[in-house]
Amino acid sequence: MAAAQKGGSRLTLVLDDGDDMMTGKPIYKAKRFNNVKPEAAADQLYAIATVVAGLQERPLYMVERHDEFEITRT
Repeated sequence: MAAAQKGGSRLTLVLDDGDDMMTGKPIYKAKRFNNVKPEAAADQLYAIATVVAGLQERPLYMVERHDEFEITRT
């Protein structure tokens, strides 16, 4: 039997950087914030992300949360 224990968490703001002039495909830039409290709710993280995005030159495209888990044998 194995068990998963929640470790760290990371918040990523994906910002729209316009379109590639050669291909016309969108370009995205990411700002990452490590050491996010694993207990933080999605609403809290989204509120913070929108405030921080307001300080950026590029518009916010997407907000991502990446959680890490340590899997061990019990």
